[in-house]
Amino acid sequence: MNIGQVIAQNRKSKGLSQIDVAKELGRFDIHVGNAAISAWEKGINMPTANQFLALCQILEINDIYTEFIGKNPNDPFRNLNDDGIIKVYDYIDLLEASGKYDKKSSKVIPMEGRIMKIALTSASAGTGNFLDDENFDEIEIFDHVPRKASFGVHLDGDSMEPRFKDEQLVWIEQTDCLESGDLGLFFLDGLTYFKKFVKKETGTFLVSLNAKYKPIEVGEYSTFKIFGRLATD
Repeated sequence: MNIGQVIAQNRKSKGLSQIDVAKELGRFDIHVGNAAISAWEKGINMPTANQFLALCQILEINDIYTEFIGKNPNDPFRNLNDDGIIKVYDYIDLLEASGKYDKKSSKVIPMEGRIMKIALTSASAGTGNFLDDENFDEIEIFDHVPRKASFGVHLDGDSMEPRFKDEQLVWIEQTDCLESGDLGLFFLDGLTYFKKFVKKETGTFLVSLNAKYKPIEVGEYSTFKIFGRLATD
């Protein structure tokens, strides 16, 4: 099973709904909607390290390696039976009670995340109302996000390879004005595309970086919108 399936299995075994898990995450100062939980379980998006560890605590997943990967070769209890494991814990209690082996506390510097809007639908599966708030979930992002980014969207397909991969999250700066050659997010005749914007004397085209795909012409009577450009620093 993948990470999302393990999370879903443990959530259901504890009788929790996705809404319940979202509320529990709030106790860890992680504020996401149930749509984010659904996206994690479906593998559309991945929780950050902070979100993942909070999920494990909520779902009472103590042996993370074994639960998500398999038998842990570094597990110090792997060759002990239940009686042996109990004796190890008894010895730990004795060490703690002695006070000689207390761990010195250290100052923890909290990581600062950025709350960003992430589209619930991927590029090439959107609508002309793509920018409506109902089409987004707000997620705390700890990885680098370009300063000018307005929202993120996951890609669908290999048309922008090799630079951009299928299901990759890209950041978009919201604007309706692009220069020829810019990479951007567009609506064209019922679909949302992440493509290269090209204007020529012969017309306007949405061009894939993958050479096996032909340019898509924006026709005179096409329904066409520019949602934004690829955000960069």
